[in-house]
Amino acid sequence: MSRENSPGSSMHGVSAKEQTFAFSVTSSNVPTDDTAKFSLPVDSEHKAKVFRVFSLANPHMLTFHLSWLSFFTTFISTFAAAPLVPIIRDNLNLTKSDIGNASIASVSGSIFSRLVMGAACDLLGPRYACAFLIMLTAPSVFCMALVSSAGGYIVVRFMIGFSLATFVSCQYWMSSMFNGKIIGLVNGTAAGWGNMGGGATQLLMPFLYDIIRKAGATPFTAWRIAFFIPGFMHVFMGIVVLTLGQDLPDGNLGDLQKKGDVHKDKFNKVLWYAVTNYRSWIFVLLYGMSLGVELTTDNILAEYFFDRFNLKLHTAGIIAASFGLANIFARPMGGLLSDMTARRFGMRGRLWSLYILQTLGGIFCICLGRATNLTLSILSMFLFSLGAQAACGATFGIIPFISRRSLGVISGLTGAGGNFGSGLTQVLFFTNSNYSTATGITLMGVMIVACTVPVMAVHFPQWGSMFLAASKNEKISSEEYYYGSEWNEEEKQKGLHETSLKFAENSRSERGRGSVEYESAAPTSTSAQV
Repeated sequence: MSRENSPGSSMHGVSAKEQTFAFSVTSSNVPTDDTAKFSLPVDSEHKAKVFRVFSLANPHMLTFHLSWLSFFTTFISTFAAAPLVPIIRDNLNLTKSDIGNASIASVSGSIFSRLVMGAACDLLGPRYACAFLIMLTAPSVFCMALVSSAGGYIVVRFMIGFSLATFVSCQYWMSSMFNGKIIGLVNGTAAGWGNMGGGATQLLMPFLYDIIRKAGATPFTAWRIAFFIPGFMHVFMGIVVLTLGQDLPDGNLGDLQKKGDVHKDKFNKVLWYAVTNYRSWIFVLLYGMSLGVELTTDNILAEYFFDRFNLKLHTAGIIAASFGLANIFARPMGGLLSDMTARRFGMRGRLWSLYILQTLGGIFCICLGRATNLTLSILSMFLFSLGAQAACGATFGIIPFISRRSLGVISGLTGAGGNFGSGLTQVLFFTNSNYSTATGITLMGVMIVACTVPVMAVHFPQWGSMFLAASKNEKISSEEYYYGSEWNEEEKQKGLHETSLKFAENSRSERGRGSVEYESAAPTSTSAQV
């Protein structure tokens, strides 16, 4: 009997020329499911144990590339207006308040959409959620060419900003496809390369504008035509994700639910376990001070350098682009550091990594605001970008471990916190205030340092916190108890908690190498089928 379409039988992407660059899980405490036929070694949940950046192995690596490219596309469109503001403001007679309000609007729309996206990923799967959102927001990108007033400009940027919720599907997808011991690096790379769109658009849009101008268009027409490129990118990526994407290692969520391999969860249960976990809300705040300030900086940086140092538009755009482009290595670096410290110190190492990186980001943000010459400003900006973006990567090295059942909703809440943080900092320091941009940047840095302190309060009974060890109560200090507590007895009787138990088994590495229990624990036997 053929197993061609059965769960775990995918052999796509297997070749004798498979790329060798990889970051691998080698610990014997993460057992390999040798019965599953994938091109990459997988654990008991069929999550990949290796990360091969240059591979297109289906479904794990193909999903990786689809997720970051879709997020990259939405970053380009959301911040496409930022490098063209000096032209757009003359065309539409925008005031400083209009520009600030539009910047806030561009990140405010996705506060709501990211919340919805988290639930959509849990209930519908990340493939549908990502593809539908990116295509539904494409008309808004095209509409930028028709804007004729400040109000219209603000509304359209608000609508385009909804697309940034693809970040949630990106991180959810990676957490569903890769083992926890490398999830920091994988999440950091996928989101970092996606965030890189914020830098790429600083180069792309002025480049398109210049080409269209040389073709004979007037300045006020050229910037409008330029927006057709990110619009077409939305349509193309939406179709590609829908046709090539796959929700889970063993197939699409809807198909697996029909077969009975994956149960259909209840939204009220998923939501409840997300909002009642206090760790969720701490990370909402923390992410607001890493991604949030990064989004704010993407919106203000080109104009800041253009006005403060009297630079040419193209030059200011290149400098601003370097801030976003640092994501190509800064965010993965934060995720990798999270994984490396977890190998030695467990979850406590991840928490310390996040605290140090984000605090350093805040300190260098203060330095950027205080710098009075171009060279020092650029250096401070670069170090600030490293700290803030690496902290984003370190954050999503922890998020997958907060909850197994409510991963999508918690990812959505955290992502929405990032956008809320951006809107808040723009209102406080750059739009409705009397501060100069330099002073606003300085105060934003102070706020980052202060708001990173609550990470010290995050405690996992099975792993501990920054300053406290794991609980000595044997009943609550196991991974099985922590993740199993999200299911009631009736649900456990039906076996609905099986995936959580598999995740608990694969999460034992978060105890750290120094833990006696970690060294001696033998992996429990679990079914190979999800």
